[in-house]
Amino acid sequence: MYNRTQNENGSYNSRCLDCFMTIASCVETEQELEQREAHHLCPEKVLAQLLAEGRAAAAHAARN
Repeated sequence: MYNRTQNENGSYNSRCLDCFMTIASCVETEQELEQREAHHLCPEKVLAQLLAEGRAAAAHAARN
């Protein structure tokens, strides 16, 4: 999820609501904004995924 704002000159800014990183600043079109958001690798989401995988692997090892 992203927080989008529009500047006075009509350009856009976007910020990731998970890690609060600025994804785009002064982007001219919504299409370009969507592209930048699609390429964002959120460190918070990556860390959460790694921790979940680690817990799943540990649970699997404990069962075997």
